Amino acid sequence: MENAYVTLTIENKVGYIEFFHPNRNSMPSHVLSELEKTIIETGNNNAVNVIVLKSGGDRTFCAGASFNEVIAIDNETAGKQFFMGFANVINAIRKCPKLIIGRVQGKTVGGGVGLAAATDYCLATQYASIRLSELSIGIGPFVIEPAVSRKIGVTAMSQMTIDAETFFTPQFAKDKGLYADVFETTEVLDDAVKTLAEKLAAYNPEALSEMKKVFWKGTDHWDDLLSERAEMSGRLVLSEFTKHTLKRFR
Repeated sequence: MENAYVTLTIENKVGYIEFFHPNRNSMPSHVLSELEKTIIETGNNNAVNVIVLKSGGDRTFCAGASFNEVIAIDNETAGKQFFMGFANVINAIRKCPKLIIGRVQGKTVGGGVGLAAATDYCLATQYASIRLSELSIGIGPFVIEPAVSRKIGVTAMSQMTIDAETFFTPQFAKDKGLYADVFETTEVLDDAVKTLAEKLAAYNPEALSEMKKVFWKGTDHWDDLLSERAEMSGRLVLSEFTKHTLKRFR
């Protein structure tokens, strides 16, 4: 079985950040921490003008939180610390001076939807259905909600949150604004991502950076907001309901 990783590859002024975990690209703390670090470092790398965020494998973009790690949480401090992993990645994307293109090749759940929503422009395949499953396991998509609501609106976010056991289609995600476009295959997706990223990388880097600030106007309070949301999730994950529910996924 392959080991988890986060890598950076630079090609034609485009930085391709790829994360992977053998369990459907789920996100344990060490992968989240490495992903945050890599986004920050790439944002400050003068050899990169545009970033692409992608995951390894061809079936699942991201399965969200690592259930094995969530089950092991035994106090509120540890709970908040775990969910801060997602908060820190979202804030790293938000603060990054480079535009970040999301490349979503397959299904994405929970925190993975938050990552896709946090990117500045997201492209996907016809297999990239989305689900916010958190309510069904006794918590809620608290940390990722600001990013998801910002991209698809509160109404669509609420619909997905309440219908927590349903995968919503890539067309739904496109119609609501999460995906800019949906492609038939991963190969066609990769061509589109490469073409767009290299085109953007040839533009004025200062203009791209200033545009990024405009896109994220009004989110300066997110450091505090996402920390509060992580604390909320960290408390709820200790409930008997959640502990009992998560045991089924072992």
